Amino acid sequence: MPELVRKSLAQEQQEQKIETRTAMERIAGLTIGATAVAALAVLVATAVYAQDKYSLKSPSGIAFSDFRGYEDWAVVSSARTDEVLKVIVANPTMITAYKAGVPGNGEPFRDGSMIVKLQWKPKKSTEAPFVVDVPDVFIQAFVMEKDSKRLPKSGGWGYAVFNYEAASDKFTADPKSLSDCGHACHVAVKAKDYIFHPYEKR
Repeated sequence: MPELVRKSLAQEQQEQKIETRTAMERIAGLTIGATAVAALAVLVATAVYAQDKYSLKSPSGIAFSDFRGYEDWAVVSSARTDEVLKVIVANPTMITAYKAGVPGNGEPFRDGSMIVKLQWKPKKSTEAPFVVDVPDVFIQAFVMEKDSKRLPKSGGWGYAVFNYEAASDKFTADPKSLSDCGHACHVAVKAKDYIFHPYEKR
């Protein structure tokens, strides 16, 4: 009889070990699952944030997403005022036209051409051994796209402004940015298909 009791006790202890191990495995599984879900949430949030600026549209419907990848477009030219440093970039379609002689050859830019004026507040360099202004805070992307069928009243060009706020690290569509908001200024260079900046020698 004592032997049966010992066997029963040993069996019970073994069952308890199995139950404990199973419970621990369940907890570990839940922990791994929760960690995976949290990591996925972070990735999704990051992706949504990265895409946020490209969901913007100007009041007239010009989409920032049309200019996707502008960060890596080729430089056309640069300019500055007393308050703003500007770098002008264009998409491959427009760069190809520039290199073919447009608009100096009298030909217009083709539909699908896009140009972006990137604007920064300047600051004096504290590192250069000479006096020079360098970009400080990015403030704005002024965009133009050619679509003759959709935008015939403004020479085929649509205009929009997307403002950037460094404090929130976010872009917003300028509420005053109509599709022809820059047309009044660009009429001065109508003979050059409304484009101020030539493709500068380099």
